[in-house]
Amino acid sequence: MDNELNGTYITFGGHVEVHKYRYVYFVIMFTVYILIICSNSTIVYIIWIHQNLHEPMYIFIAALLINSVLFSTVVYPKLLIDFLSEKQIISYSACLFQFHVFYCLGGSEFLLLAAMSYDRYVSICKPLQYPTIMRKTTVSIFLVLAWTLPASQVTVPTALSAKEELCSFILKGVFCNNTVYKLQCVISKAHFIRDMIILLNVALLPVLFIFLTYTRILIISYRSSREVRKKAAQTCLPHLIVLLNFSCLCVYDVITVGLESNFPKTVHLIMNLQIVLYHPLFNPIMYGLKMKEIYKHLRRLFCPAKVN
Repeated sequence: MDNELNGTYITFGGHVEVHKYRYVYFVIMFTVYILIICSNSTIVYIIWIHQNLHEPMYIFIAALLINSVLFSTVVYPKLLIDFLSEKQIISYSACLFQFHVFYCLGGSEFLLLAAMSYDRYVSICKPLQYPTIMRKTTVSIFLVLAWTLPASQVTVPTALSAKEELCSFILKGVFCNNTVYKLQCVISKAHFIRDMIILLNVALLPVLFIFLTYTRILIISYRSSREVRKKAAQTCLPHLIVLLNFSCLCVYDVITVGLESNFPKTVHLIMNLQIVLYHPLFNPIMYGLKMKEIYKHLRRLFCPAKVN
């Protein structure tokens, strides 16, 4: 059975007139991919070389941006190859690997945002205890958990999917997300419950924790001085906007299995690409422009004459 699945090829059926517009698609997506790499890497580089940015908040931001680059790299190289290929196909084993890494990094995004919200909570609500709580060891543990917990949990559905019998070999998408389940002959209740538990652990619980944390921050800030409120707004607002943006895109991805037949193919393609198209660009723009210290170093890097 395993050998049979490894030799099975899946056709991506979500492309729209790829033979007619292959070079247009390629140029657009290649440009976006380069922009994603350059924009995210620039801010990570700035955080790395400036000693005053070696604080937990900026380390978490750097980790989030690295996660965005990895998240994009899971999809873009294969997508670019498909645009220039006569047939848009992938082996089932490679498809499951893409599926696995895609959701591992997606879960890591939520956990990193949860770690950032905790960091802001300690900084604003327990400032005197901040150096004691948010030590290098604590930050390292949060980073390790953010990347290992989703990986360990998503391994289960990936391994079980490799053993499932396939009744379809055309994937209604342009990369391997949860539409992979549509290829299987049967999706059991146990399968559905298992995936809901994983979704709860790596997405819903972190989101709930983030909202509870920021609610507490807002209450404390409201009762505090104007400076505390300003600090809370400057550092918390970008995190909340990134969370809301990513959460909305993930909601569509979760329900896409049930909704894909109700949308025109072009609309489904556009929606399918949103999570890998503008979100990885949205993060560096948001943190680069809204975080005062990062923005200051960006101006010095690109406009030294104006800053001086």
